[in-house]
Amino acid sequence: MGYRVRIAVGADAMGQFFIDYLPLVVFIAMILAVGLWHAWEFRLKPLSIPKAKINAIVDDLIARHGPDAEDWARGYEEEQWYRSDTYEQGKWRRVRRELWRRYHAGEWE
Repeated sequence: MGYRVRIAVGADAMGQFFIDYLPLVVFIAMILAVGLWHAWEFRLKPLSIPKAKINAIVDDLIARHGPDAEDWARGYEEEQWYRSDTYEQGKWRRVRRELWRRYHAGEWE
């Protein structure tokens, strides 16, 4: 009538934990994987775009739209958000940051 309690120690305890809570472990792993993928696509991958290309896009926006260049860049970024293209969204975010840098440095009105 007594209950037998298995006391696991060391690696066996951790393995038993993963077996007992496998759905929870898989769910947490999926959340982490999606978070890492999003960080790569939105933050890190756009950093591989050469600064010269970002500057060329900024120069073109300023030439075409003048003081409204930041609004246009925001619109392009929002459009990519609706299309779920995180890489392009990150690219336009970099363009907007360069526009703001130039604005605060007095290089653009």
